[in-house]
Amino acid sequence: MNFSNWGDKRYYSLKSFLKNKFGEKVYKIAVDAGFSCPNRDGTIGAEGCIFCSPRGSGDFAGFRNESICSQLMDSPKGSRTLASRHGIEKYIAYFQAYTNTYADIEELRQKYYEALSVPGVVGIAIATRPDCLGEEVLSLLEEISHDTYLWVELGLQTIHQHTADIIRRGYSLPCFEQAVNNLNRLGIDTVCHLIFGLPGESGEDMLASVKYIAQKNLQGVKLHLLHVLKGTHLAHMYNNNEIVLLTMDEYVNLIVDTIELLPPEMVIHRLTGDGPRDILIGPGWSMNKREVLNSIEKELIHRDSWQGKCFKQ
Repeated sequence: MNFSNWGDKRYYSLKSFLKNKFGEKVYKIAVDAGFSCPNRDGTIGAEGCIFCSPRGSGDFAGFRNESICSQLMDSPKGSRTLASRHGIEKYIAYFQAYTNTYADIEELRQKYYEALSVPGVVGIAIATRPDCLGEEVLSLLEEISHDTYLWVELGLQTIHQHTADIIRRGYSLPCFEQAVNNLNRLGIDTVCHLIFGLPGESGEDMLASVKYIAQKNLQGVKLHLLHVLKGTHLAHMYNNNEIVLLTMDEYVNLIVDTIELLPPEMVIHRLTGDGPRDILIGPGWSMNKREVLNSIEKELIHRDSWQGKCFKQ
Protein backbone atom coordinates (compact mmCIF):
# COMPACT_ATOMS: atom_id res chain seq x y z
CA MET A 1 0.00 0.00 0.00
CA ASN A 2 1.36 3.46 -0.95
CA PHE A 3 0.97 5.87 1.97
CA SER A 4 2.84 8.80 0.38
CA ASN A 5 -0.23 11.05 0.19
CA TRP A 6 -0.78 10.42 3.90
CA GLY A 7 2.63 11.65 5.05
CA ASP A 8 3.84 8.07 5.56
CA LYS A 9 1.09 7.33 8.08
CA ARG A 10 -1.36 4.50 7.57
CA TYR A 11 -4.32 6.86 7.59
CA TYR A 12 -5.21 10.25 6.12
CA SER A 13 -4.60 12.74 8.91
CA LEU A 14 -5.72 16.37 9.01
CA LYS A 15 -2.06 17.41 9.08
CA SER A 16 -1.42 15.62 5.79
CA PHE A 17 -4.64 16.90 4.21
CA LEU A 18 -3.85 20.54 5.02
CA LYS A 19 -0.27 20.22 3.82
CA ASN A 20 -1.49 18.65 0.57
CA LYS A 21 -4.06 21.42 0.12
CA PHE A 22 -1.95 24.46 1.05
CA GLY A 23 1.56 23.23 0.27
CA GLU A 24 2.89 23.82 3.78
CA LYS A 25 2.09 23.17 7.41
CA VAL A 26 -1.17 24.77 8.55
CA TYR A 27 -2.11 25.11 12.23
CA LYS A 28 -5.62 25.25 13.65
CA ILE A 29 -6.29 27.93 16.29
CA ALA A 30 -9.41 27.46 18.45
CA VAL A 31 -11.54 30.43 19.48
CA ASP A 32 -14.52 30.97 21.76
CA ALA A 33 -16.78 33.40 19.91
CA GLY A 34 -19.16 33.91 22.85
CA PHE A 35 -22.07 31.86 21.53
CA SER A 36 -24.50 29.73 23.52
CA CYS A 37 -26.25 26.44 22.72
CA PRO A 38 -29.95 25.55 22.38
CA ASN A 39 -29.25 22.56 24.61
CA ARG A 40 -28.21 24.95 27.40
CA ASP A 41 -30.36 28.06 27.07
CA GLY A 42 -33.69 26.23 27.49
CA THR A 43 -34.66 26.03 23.82
CA ILE A 44 -34.04 22.26 23.76
CA GLY A 45 -32.62 21.71 27.21
CA ALA A 46 -30.93 23.56 30.05
CA GLU A 47 -28.10 21.23 31.06
CA GLY A 48 -26.44 20.34 27.76
CA CYS A 49 -25.08 16.97 26.71
CA ILE A 50 -23.97 14.88 29.68
CA PHE A 51 -20.29 14.96 28.67
CA CYS A 52 -20.03 18.62 27.66
CA SER A 53 -17.71 20.70 29.85
CA PRO A 54 -18.72 24.00 31.46
CA ARG A 55 -16.86 25.77 28.62
CA GLY A 56 -18.94 24.06 25.96
CA SER A 57 -16.16 21.68 24.89
CA GLY A 58 -13.99 24.70 24.12
CA ASP A 59 -11.52 24.17 26.95
CA PHE A 60 -8.49 24.65 24.72
CA ALA A 61 -9.94 27.68 22.91
CA GLY A 62 -9.27 31.33 23.69
CA PHE A 63 -11.40 33.33 26.08
CA ARG A 64 -14.73 34.82 25.03
CA ASN A 65 -14.04 38.17 26.67
CA GLU A 66 -11.30 38.74 24.09
CA SER A 67 -11.90 39.66 20.45
CA ILE A 68 -11.68 37.05 17.72
CA CYS A 69 -8.58 38.78 16.35
CA SER A 70 -6.90 38.82 19.75
CA GLN A 71 -7.60 35.14 20.34
CA LEU A 72 -6.23 34.20 16.94
CA MET A 73 -3.13 36.38 17.13
CA ASP A 74 -2.15 36.97 20.76
CA SER A 75 -3.16 33.85 22.71
CA PRO A 76 -0.38 31.45 23.85
CA LYS A 77 -1.21 29.26 20.85
CA GLY A 78 -1.93 32.20 18.55
CA SER A 79 -0.40 33.15 15.23
CA ARG A 80 2.31 35.44 16.64
CA THR A 81 3.70 32.64 18.80
CA LEU A 82 3.38 30.03 16.06
CA ALA A 83 5.15 32.24 13.55
CA SER A 84 8.03 33.28 15.84
CA ARG A 85 8.67 29.89 17.47
CA HIS A 86 7.75 27.42 14.76
CA GLY A 87 7.74 29.36 11.50
CA ILE A 88 4.08 28.51 10.83
CA GLU A 89 2.42 31.21 8.74
CA LYS A 90 -0.95 29.75 7.71
CA TYR A 91 -3.87 29.08 10.04
CA ILE A 92 -7.40 27.73 10.28
CA ALA A 93 -9.68 29.75 12.58
CA TYR A 94 -11.58 27.08 14.52
CA PHE A 95 -14.87 28.23 16.04
CA GLN A 96 -15.00 25.51 18.69
CA ALA A 97 -16.85 26.38 21.90
CA TYR A 98 -20.60 25.77 22.19
CA THR A 99 -22.73 26.05 18.99
CA ASN A 100 -21.12 28.32 16.43
CA THR A 101 -24.06 28.93 14.12
CA TYR A 102 -26.44 29.76 16.98
CA ALA A 103 -26.73 33.55 16.94
CA ASP A 104 -28.17 36.43 14.96
CA ILE A 105 -27.06 36.17 11.35
CA GLU A 106 -25.29 39.54 11.38
CA GLU A 107 -23.37 38.61 14.52
CA LEU A 108 -22.28 35.39 12.83
CA ARG A 109 -21.20 37.27 9.70
CA GLN A 110 -19.24 39.85 11.70
CA LYS A 111 -17.34 37.23 13.73
CA TYR A 112 -16.58 34.93 10.81
CA TYR A 113 -15.23 37.80 8.71
CA GLU A 114 -13.27 39.19 11.66
CA ALA A 115 -11.46 35.85 11.73
CA LEU A 116 -10.83 36.06 7.99
CA SER A 117 -9.27 39.51 8.42
CA VAL A 118 -6.41 38.10 10.51
CA PRO A 119 -3.17 37.80 8.51
CA GLY A 120 -2.37 34.20 7.64
CA VAL A 121 -5.89 32.81 8.16
CA VAL A 122 -6.56 30.63 5.11
CA GLY A 123 -9.75 28.93 6.26
CA ILE A 124 -12.48 28.61 8.86
CA ALA A 125 -13.76 25.56 10.72
CA ILE A 126 -17.16 25.84 12.42
CA ALA A 127 -18.36 23.39 15.06
CA THR A 128 -22.14 23.32 15.39
CA ARG A 129 -25.30 21.23 15.72
CA PRO A 130 -27.26 19.91 12.73
CA ASP A 131 -30.42 21.50 14.11
CA CYS A 132 -28.79 24.96 13.95
CA LEU A 133 -28.36 25.17 10.20
CA GLY A 134 -31.38 27.10 8.96
CA GLU A 135 -31.61 28.64 5.49
CA GLU A 136 -30.12 32.00 6.53
CA VAL A 137 -27.15 30.27 8.12
CA LEU A 138 -26.66 28.00 5.12
CA SER A 139 -26.68 31.02 2.80
CA LEU A 140 -24.03 32.71 4.93
CA LEU A 141 -21.90 29.56 4.97
CA GLU A 142 -22.19 29.30 1.19
CA GLU A 143 -21.07 32.94 0.88
CA ILE A 144 -18.06 32.31 3.12
CA SER A 145 -17.15 29.12 1.26
CA HIS A 146 -16.71 31.25 -1.87
CA ASP A 147 -14.25 33.50 -0.02
CA THR A 148 -12.16 30.92 1.85
CA TYR A 149 -11.76 27.26 2.64
CA LEU A 150 -14.54 26.18 5.02
CA TRP A 151 -15.48 23.00 6.81
CA VAL A 152 -18.40 22.46 9.20
CA GLU A 153 -18.25 20.00 12.11
CA LEU A 154 -21.38 18.18 13.32
CA GLY A 155 -21.45 16.34 16.64
CA LEU A 156 -23.22 13.10 15.77
CA GLN A 157 -21.46 11.03 18.51
CA THR A 158 -23.62 7.92 17.84
CA ILE A 159 -26.27 6.66 15.43
CA HIS A 160 -28.22 4.89 18.19
CA GLN A 161 -31.28 6.79 19.40
CA HIS A 162 -31.31 5.12 22.81
CA THR A 163 -27.78 6.37 23.42
CA ALA A 164 -28.65 9.80 22.02
CA ASP A 165 -31.44 10.02 24.60
CA ILE A 166 -29.09 9.06 27.43
CA ILE A 167 -26.52 11.69 26.46
CA ARG A 168 -29.27 14.32 25.88
CA ARG A 169 -28.16 15.04 22.32
CA GLY A 170 -31.48 16.65 21.48
CA TYR A 171 -31.89 15.85 17.78
CA SER A 172 -32.67 12.81 15.65
CA LEU A 173 -30.58 10.95 13.08
CA PRO A 174 -32.77 12.24 10.19
CA CYS A 175 -31.93 15.79 11.35
CA PHE A 176 -28.23 14.98 11.01
CA GLU A 177 -28.79 13.45 7.58
CA GLN A 178 -30.66 16.53 6.36
CA ALA A 179 -27.86 18.81 7.56
CA VAL A 180 -25.26 16.72 5.74
CA ASN A 181 -27.37 16.77 2.56
CA ASN A 182 -27.75 20.56 2.77
CA LEU A 183 -24.02 21.09 3.24
CA ASN A 184 -23.24 18.64 0.41
CA ARG A 185 -25.59 20.57 -1.86
CA LEU A 186 -23.58 23.73 -1.19
CA GLY A 187 -20.25 21.98 -1.70
CA ILE A 188 -19.15 22.57 1.91
CA ASP A 189 -16.86 19.99 3.49
CA THR A 190 -18.54 18.25 6.42
CA VAL A 191 -16.82 16.62 9.39
CA CYS A 192 -18.60 14.27 11.80
CA HIS A 193 -17.76 13.64 15.46
CA LEU A 194 -18.05 10.18 17.04
CA ILE A 195 -17.48 9.29 20.69
CA PHE A 196 -16.35 5.83 21.78
CA GLY A 197 -17.31 4.57 25.22
CA LEU A 198 -20.75 6.17 25.56
CA PRO A 199 -22.95 4.66 28.30
CA GLY A 200 -24.32 1.23 27.42
CA GLU A 201 -22.70 0.94 24.00
CA SER A 202 -20.91 -2.26 23.00
CA GLY A 203 -18.02 -2.45 20.56
CA GLU A 204 -20.49 -3.56 17.90
CA ASP A 205 -22.66 -0.50 18.59
CA MET A 206 -19.70 1.83 18.17
CA LEU A 207 -18.54 0.19 14.95
CA ALA A 208 -22.10 0.36 13.60
CA SER A 209 -21.80 4.15 13.87
CA VAL A 210 -18.50 3.96 12.01
CA LYS A 211 -19.98 1.84 9.21
CA TYR A 212 -22.86 4.32 8.92
CA ILE A 213 -20.64 7.39 8.45
CA ALA A 214 -18.40 5.45 6.06
CA GLN A 215 -21.34 5.34 3.63
CA LYS A 216 -22.20 9.05 3.92
CA ASN A 217 -20.78 11.89 1.86
CA LEU A 218 -18.60 13.16 4.69
CA GLN A 219 -15.18 14.61 4.06
CA GLY A 220 -13.82 14.07 7.57
CA VAL A 221 -14.31 12.50 10.97
CA LYS A 222 -13.19 13.26 14.52
CA LEU A 223 -12.88 10.25 16.80
CA HIS A 224 -13.16 10.92 20.53
CA LEU A 225 -12.66 8.94 23.69
CA LEU A 226 -15.39 9.54 26.28
CA HIS A 227 -13.84 11.70 29.00
CA VAL A 228 -15.40 12.25 32.41
CA LEU A 229 -14.97 15.90 33.32
CA LYS A 230 -15.76 17.74 36.53
CA GLY A 231 -18.96 19.78 36.40
CA THR A 232 -20.78 17.41 34.02
CA HIS A 233 -23.71 15.04 34.53
CA LEU A 234 -21.39 12.29 33.31
CA ALA A 235 -19.24 12.85 36.40
CA HIS A 236 -22.32 12.23 38.56
CA MET A 237 -23.02 8.99 36.66
CA TYR A 238 -19.40 7.90 37.05
CA ASN A 239 -19.38 8.58 40.78
CA ASN A 240 -22.54 6.45 41.06
CA ASN A 241 -20.87 3.58 39.16
CA GLU A 242 -23.35 3.92 36.29
CA ILE A 243 -20.70 3.85 33.55
CA VAL A 244 -17.55 1.87 32.83
CA LEU A 245 -14.70 3.62 31.02
CA LEU A 246 -12.75 2.03 28.18
CA THR A 247 -9.26 0.73 28.81
CA MET A 248 -6.47 1.94 26.55
CA ASP A 249 -6.20 -1.47 24.86
CA GLU A 250 -9.95 -1.49 24.16
CA TYR A 251 -9.81 2.01 22.72
CA VAL A 252 -6.74 1.35 20.57
CA ASN A 253 -8.33 -1.75 19.06
CA LEU A 254 -11.58 0.10 18.38
CA ILE A 255 -9.69 2.92 16.66
CA VAL A 256 -7.75 0.53 14.43
CA ASP A 257 -10.97 -1.31 13.57
CA THR A 258 -12.43 2.09 12.68
CA ILE A 259 -9.49 3.13 10.51
CA GLU A 260 -9.87 -0.10 8.54
CA LEU A 261 -13.59 0.57 7.94
CA LEU A 262 -13.34 4.20 6.78
CA PRO A 263 -12.98 5.14 3.10
CA PRO A 264 -9.35 6.02 2.28
CA GLU A 265 -10.23 9.55 1.12
CA MET A 266 -11.96 10.54 4.38
CA VAL A 267 -9.76 12.84 6.46
CA ILE A 268 -9.28 11.71 10.07
CA HIS A 269 -9.14 14.96 12.01
CA ARG A 270 -8.54 13.29 15.37
CA LEU A 271 -7.84 9.80 16.71
CA THR A 272 -8.08 10.66 20.38
CA GLY A 273 -8.27 13.63 22.70
CA ASP A 274 -6.99 14.75 26.07
CA GLY A 275 -9.32 16.44 28.53
CA PRO A 276 -8.03 19.42 30.54
CA ARG A 277 -5.92 18.04 33.39
CA ASP A 278 -7.49 20.28 35.99
CA ILE A 279 -11.02 18.94 35.37
CA LEU A 280 -10.34 15.42 34.04
CA ILE A 281 -11.69 12.63 36.23
CA GLY A 282 -10.96 9.75 33.87
CA PRO A 283 -9.68 7.78 32.16
CA GLY A 284 -6.27 8.75 33.46
CA TRP A 285 -4.39 6.99 30.65
CA SER A 286 -5.82 9.46 28.13
CA MET A 287 -3.49 12.17 29.48
CA ASN A 288 -0.56 10.49 27.72
CA LYS A 289 -1.73 11.30 24.23
CA ARG A 290 1.59 10.42 22.62
CA GLU A 291 1.51 6.91 24.08
CA VAL A 292 -2.04 6.41 22.80
CA LEU A 293 -1.14 7.55 19.28
CA ASN A 294 2.02 5.42 19.28
CA SER A 295 -0.02 2.40 20.39
CA ILE A 296 -2.47 2.96 17.52
CA GLU A 297 0.43 3.14 15.05
CA LYS A 298 1.99 -0.03 16.49
CA GLU A 299 -1.31 -1.90 16.21
CA LEU A 300 -1.71 -0.82 12.58
CA ILE A 301 1.77 -2.13 11.85
CA HIS A 302 1.14 -5.32 13.82
CA ARG A 303 -1.98 -6.00 11.75
CA ASP A 304 -0.30 -4.77 8.56
CA SER A 305 -3.35 -2.58 8.18
CA TRP A 306 -4.33 0.85 6.86
CA GLN A 307 -7.29 3.16 6.34
CA GLY A 308 -9.86 1.60 4.06
CA LYS A 309 -8.49 -1.95 4.21
CA CYS A 310 -11.95 -3.28 5.17
CA PHE A 311 -14.05 -0.49 3.61
CA LYS A 312 -16.94 -1.74 1.48
CA GLN A 313 -18.79 0.67 -0.80
